Amino acid sequence: MGDGADCPLWVGCCRGLNLTGVGSGPVSTTRRLAAIMFTDMVGSTALAQENEVEALGLREEQEAIVRPLFVAHQGQVVKSLGDGFLVKFDSALRATECAIEVQQRLHERNKGTGVLPLSLRIGVHLGDVEVREADIFGDSVNVASRIEPLAEPGGVCLSYPVFDQVRNKVPHQFEKLGPKRLKGVREPVEVYRIVFPWSPAEVAAKQPLLPRLAVLPLANLSPDPGDEYFADGTTEELISVLSGFPGLRVIAHSSVGRYRSSGKSIPAIANELDVAHLLQGSVRRSERRIRITMQLIDAKTQEHVWAESYDRELGDIFAIQADVAERTAVALRIRLLNATDAAARQRPTVDLEAYELFLRGIHALQSVQDDPSGGQFSRAIDCLEEAIRKDPNFALAHAYLANLLIGESGTVVPTRVALERARDLVARAMRLDPRLSETHAARANLAMQAEMDWPLAESEFRRAIEINPSNSLAHLWYGNLLKILQRFEEAKSELETATSLDPLGDYASAWRGHLLSLLGEYEAACAQANRTLELYPGQRWPHVLLAWYHFREGRREDARQEIAVANGPLSPWLRIHRAILRARLGEPDEARQILTELEAPAGSTYVAPDHLAALLVALGRNDDALVLLEKDCREGERGLSFDYQLDFFDPIRADPRFAALLRSMNLPTSVKWRTSGAA
Repeated sequence: MGDGADCPLWVGCCRGLNLTGVGSGPVSTTRRLAAIMFTDMVGSTALAQENEVEALGLREEQEAIVRPLFVAHQGQVVKSLGDGFLVKFDSALRATECAIEVQQRLHERNKGTGVLPLSLRIGVHLGDVEVREADIFGDSVNVASRIEPLAEPGGVCLSYPVFDQVRNKVPHQFEKLGPKRLKGVREPVEVYRIVFPWSPAEVAAKQPLLPRLAVLPLANLSPDPGDEYFADGTTEELISVLSGFPGLRVIAHSSVGRYRSSGKSIPAIANELDVAHLLQGSVRRSERRIRITMQLIDAKTQEHVWAESYDRELGDIFAIQADVAERTAVALRIRLLNATDAAARQRPTVDLEAYELFLRGIHALQSVQDDPSGGQFSRAIDCLEEAIRKDPNFALAHAYLANLLIGESGTVVPTRVALERARDLVARAMRLDPRLSETHAARANLAMQAEMDWPLAESEFRRAIEINPSNSLAHLWYGNLLKILQRFEEAKSELETATSLDPLGDYASAWRGHLLSLLGEYEAACAQANRTLELYPGQRWPHVLLAWYHFREGRREDARQEIAVANGPLSPWLRIHRAILRARLGEPDEARQILTELEAPAGSTYVAPDHLAALLVALGRNDDALVLLEKDCREGERGLSFDYQLDFFDPIRADPRFAALLRSMNLPTSVKWRTSGAA
């Protein structure tokens, strides 16, 4: 959506707020991302009708209280609106902290005896604004003005982009109010409110009370630095065992792994991961013995809730894991596993060599996404395959390998090759131990990516999540299934859950931003990508995503700037995404170069056919793209299901052959979000 005098939303916003600067000739303007706050004094109009002097005094007192707080939090008062203010901040966190302090100050003030009540409603939104001299304009200003009335007296409401930036950084819980249709705003806006101690009881009662826990990477104290794999794999297994408790939410390994040797304090880590407790420890391995020390830490007090040292034979590793899990559950007052639940996490293998190979595979898995060469992927496969050869009844190894092959199919290896092996692994894992969440997640992925059996995929994802509610990958892939089926609000919810369980994971972040962009929620998508850049400084791929988001919003120059930053080595599929966008921007050279490389007889880099087809479409070779997609579908590489909604394929979307392909895959032939928004 563009801004300017010809935009009805922009005009309505100006008229409603009596903004200045319209029709006064050329003025200097800039565009920037800003947090916009609106405040409004509750009941001031009625009070003015009853007692104008008291109303004026209350307004003056309000100004005396809030203006210094705006300044303290680096907010710029754009204008006074009589009973409230329009304030601009350069940071969503500063705006939210300011709103919280304003309400806390007023709450304390209202507890005084004999004072007239002074209550404000506050709304905060993060978005792109046009700055003209001392004023601001644009759709984002309109959105912020419509969010403020949703707050209760003494309360604060936030749009989703603000919530996404601050949810782990302020000492308050949030209530999701759901998508709200706001006057003058085309698409529904996700709104959250901050739960204060004085919030209505029914608000506080809705908050999830499930404790959240992070297991920090165990330090490797072994004489051999090569034993790092054992510490890393043991961390992953502890996360898996603890995740089996239904009343606990455990942060994924891909997020906690960032804190290996980070030097950050316990409170800082807990704040970033939004957890109240952390498990911390070390592993020392010497020949066939292990020494493991563990401490459960209260992040707020930094005190040990419990601590224990285990000096055992290597074969006792499973008993140690079970004891750590039980002690933690008791300390956090979590319901202990019943016999049926516990059986799902009994000793996974009787062969310690197979278990060590399994841990080596897990260690390699943590580096797969950071290794475009595919070396770690191959190492993980080799270790897991060898673990299965050592113990053919090792169900967990079967499930891990199946999920790895399915998850990376179409990127590192051809889909049909990966899925053929995955089918055998899933079938055997289901026979060996159908109680594992990982087994059902693999079965669901197989149904989704190989069989196009959407109902089976959904039921299996639900079963995987039922067994392990902290299985972030199950939530992530289930969110992708719902996106494929165009059930967008459900998809957003699942991807949000995946992100809450893996707050620093790049996959969850990228997929959620991708969905928000598809739905036209560009500001939220950009906020997500910028947060990813904060987490992964120096990475190029978030810039590719940002460039696409800007392009879809019509901001071609911003897209070009992001593409320029993303210049350099990328994984094959991201390089193709970058090349397609450059072609769409009138610079097809990189797309032609990649196509030449891929069509060369000696070319050895695997590229998924749907990505190659998108490249052909970008270069105007529509017929070649359709022939390739038809061949792709016949041969079982059906990656098109993940990409068919993308604007990559708009030039061939109306072709009967493209529609026939979608029907053959049980996919909708229209793209619902383009016409009616989220389902």
